[in-house]
Amino acid sequence: MKRLPERPPADLPPLRRPLLIAAFEGWNDAGDAATGAVEHLMQAWDARDVAALDPDSYYDFQMNRPVVSLVDGVTRRLTWPTTKVAVCRLDPADSDRDVVLLRGVEPNMRWRGFSEELIAIAQQLGVELVVTLGSLLADSPHTRPVPVSGTASDRETMEALGLERSRYEGPTGIVGVLQDLCATAGLPAISFWAAVPHYVASPPCPKATLALLRRVEDLLDLPVPLGDLPEQARVWERSVDELAAEDSDVAEYIASLEEREPETELPEASGEAIAKEFERYLRRGGDEPAG
Repeated sequence: MKRLPERPPADLPPLRRPLLIAAFEGWNDAGDAATGAVEHLMQAWDARDVAALDPDSYYDFQMNRPVVSLVDGVTRRLTWPTTKVAVCRLDPADSDRDVVLLRGVEPNMRWRGFSEELIAIAQQLGVELVVTLGSLLADSPHTRPVPVSGTASDRETMEALGLERSRYEGPTGIVGVLQDLCATAGLPAISFWAAVPHYVASPPCPKATLALLRRVEDLLDLPVPLGDLPEQARVWERSVDELAAEDSDVAEYIASLEEREPETELPEASGEAIAKEFERYLRRGGDEPAG
């Protein structure tokens, strides 16, 4: 396999008002929901890999070990933990901008150097906005729509997109570091976080992945091909229902979470949210169920 360069090729044709969407395995990725969203976009939009960071600079291979796999059952291939950058040239009839996708593994060391290298790549590609995706474990029932919070790095971006500045205080991951250094570099950055029910933390969590993709759709005002992801989310929810039915303690706990979060009080039940979901349904040509 040909090794990707550490920077996009100089002769790469210019992108149209590119937006970068990033997700990282590890602390920021409960249920693999965030990286699952970026992987889905890579496949849906036929992304082209253009660069990959040198793993020797950022990873402890005793903690993030390389993986050996077989190709055609014969050839052994070694895959190193790294962070890759890909470009997606969207159809001009659908969008006036292109997308840069970044999928990686949270580094073990040199977080500032790691983030600065990613920002340099984003600037080389002319990225106008960085969007980081994350997912966290939360006291949220699986029977309700997955809450997704959005924050921005600067007041102008917050007001333009109707987001809020995060009030979180405590330990952070590479997503928080990258967003902070983007602000320092003058590159607008926003972050969307999906809340994964902590009692079903094992990946994957297609319902949370789907919720993040909905926010990407709203941001781009562009339908994302979802394939069978909505059905996977329904199957996931039914499987958790079945597990809960077999354990009275879990069922009681879920009921207590539902009581704390009545459906009629959820933001998703507001008239504005319902109208937005219907608009999304119409953009898809009516071939996807709304909600």
